[in-house]
Amino acid sequence: VVRLSDRVSRLTAPNPGMMTGPGTNTYLVGDASTGIAVIDPGPADVSHVARIVEAAAGPIRWILCTHTHMDHSPGAVLLRERTRATTYGMVALHSAGQDPTFAPDHSVVEGERLALASVTLRALHTPGHASNQFCYLLEEERLLFTGDHIMQGSTVVINPPDGDMSAYFASLERLYKEDLDWLAPGHGFLMARPHEMVERLIVHRRNRENKVVNALRAIGRGTVEALVTTVYDDTPQRLHPMAMRSLLAHLLKLQVDGRASQDEGMWRLVG
Repeated sequence: VVRLSDRVSRLTAPNPGMMTGPGTNTYLVGDASTGIAVIDPGPADVSHVARIVEAAAGPIRWILCTHTHMDHSPGAVLLRERTRATTYGMVALHSAGQDPTFAPDHSVVEGERLALASVTLRALHTPGHASNQFCYLLEEERLLFTGDHIMQGSTVVINPPDGDMSAYFASLERLYKEDLDWLAPGHGFLMARPHEMVERLIVHRRNRENKVVNALRAIGRGTVEALVTTVYDDTPQRLHPMAMRSLLAHLLKLQVDGRASQDEGMWRLVG
């Protein structure tokens, strides 16, 4: 258990890997005497759920899921069975790759404030990585729990159809306007200077989009498979299968923007 403040502790699930880094972070927010909110209970791992209950050392009132990918929300069922806590979250627009066990007791909405004794969590709908991605702002500390919208040490995969690059850009721009002091990501460690981090991500994604445009301009027409080696020439080849998902998301954004079109999987610039 890592104590981040008087109100916040972090546990990391035992699921390290290429896509999860050290593992999925579970955050405990609140006070053991008045009640705890658990953010992202992680995978359906009995030992991890037991550690969450032990670390809470008091009643767990809420279980909040930032989104329903398999490394973030399946533990909610196990934790709810043990604690009878209320589950909060949103069902994704597309079922592929999502946690089929997730059925929230309460469907979170944009701007909703959840108050538990001395803590207030405000729900910010930040689609992009997932259609049902929510960040939760601990208002008393200006600490934002980002799920997979922002990760420490890495950029996230945007995987269509549930992942949407246009929505991701809009969500980053929205967070840039929030009054934040810290970011608590779903993978990795606490991050200071949140606005600097958000700005870096926006610039990174814009630069990647420019590489897509330049690659299309160079070859005229091409498939995602043909484009990936140029657009992601700074990425190890073993990661190209996942990179192609984000590349497709960039192409779909360019299509929405009226800058690219595709015919039977062949992409080209418009105009």
